[in-house]
Amino acid sequence: MNETTTKPESWTAALARDGATIAPSLLAADFANLEREVRRLEAGGAKVLHVDVMDGRLVPNISVGVPVVASLRKVTDLKLDVHLMIVEPEKYLEAFRNAGADSLSIHIEAAPNPTPLLRRVRELGAAPGLVLDLGTPVERVLPFVDEADILLTMSVQAGFGGQKFCPQALDVVRKLRSVARPDALIEIDGGIDPTTIAAAAEAGANLFVAGTGVFKADDYGERLALLKRLALEARGGNS
Repeated sequence: MNETTTKPESWTAALARDGATIAPSLLAADFANLEREVRRLEAGGAKVLHVDVMDGRLVPNISVGVPVVASLRKVTDLKLDVHLMIVEPEKYLEAFRNAGADSLSIHIEAAPNPTPLLRRVRELGAAPGLVLDLGTPVERVLPFVDEADILLTMSVQAGFGGQKFCPQALDVVRKLRSVARPDALIEIDGGIDPTTIAAAAEAGANLFVAGTGVFKADDYGERLALLKRLALEARGGNS
């Protein structure tokens, strides 16, 4: 008797099917009370936390590293979406995965031929992501889109939070959506708040990184719900 084994749906595919997921960026959190911030986000219904790792070389800022990801993993079961804004990402994939990263996104600017790295991320059991910075031609990533579960475009210049949303990123989102696998997440990062999320969603994004757009709100749950509602309405209520 032959039995057909159905491959379980990945967490990224499940989020893509959901239609709109808000990933609060911990870069805007209160680092003196990081666990408390995570608890507030959990209570507010967050499913994903976005963690920006910056080395001061690929981008002009330094943020967090492996120990912070490991500390987060100890206090939450939420998905950790780790954005590697670093040169030589191949040196750190295993360390971040072992620390608890659920996805590892690599910049095309740091890895012009990212296929081996994306495959290595998948081998490690994490979701591979591919990122392009604002101003990088989208054509740079097109040969590799099938290797990535997450395609992330910056909508500000990578490196600092609190910047103003750049509408030119919407054309990148549209292009990525047109060529990506149906189960891929199209992620947008930078300046996402109640005034910009609808345009990003209408263009085809379904994973939205929001830093100050969440953390400046008095009630994280209310803000997360508002952002998701605006995104779903812009997509016509469909995933």
